[in-house]
Amino acid sequence: MSAAFGHHSHVAPLATPSFGARVRTDPSFSAFWILRLGFIVLPLLMGLDKFANTMTYWPGYLAPWITELLPLSAQTAMYAAGVIEIIAALAIAIKPRYASYVVSLWLLGIIINLVSIGGLLDVALRDVGLLVAALALTRLAAQYDRPLGATRSE
Repeated sequence: MSAAFGHHSHVAPLATPSFGARVRTDPSFSAFWILRLGFIVLPLLMGLDKFANTMTYWPGYLAPWITELLPLSAQTAMYAAGVIEIIAALAIAIKPRYASYVVSLWLLGIIINLVSIGGLLDVALRDVGLLVAALALTRLAAQYDRPLGATRSE
């Protein structure tokens, strides 16, 4: 009997693939997660190291003209930068759709700072690569991270 006569076909809804299956089979989804995890782990490590100066002496990467503008030492500015980077990492973990734009702007600021120092163009070029990756994350997050207030069905 057809649906017009009161019988409904019982078709099971399509199963939603598991996270692992999506990562293995959907290249865009896996790229989103690779970039997302990278922009959680790396800024977190870099931010924490601003307090320890284990990887490098971070105040040496601050342009003198910036230090002259600030009412604090270069090391204190690096502490502030470390806090910002830790917050950025946490924001990417929570809401990459929006946080990836903030990370992109932060990287642009770092690039401007490094270029203005001179002699660190290799590091600045590496950060241009990170900026490109952050911009790619903004595009992928638009697909895979729902807007604030959106429900799963939207």
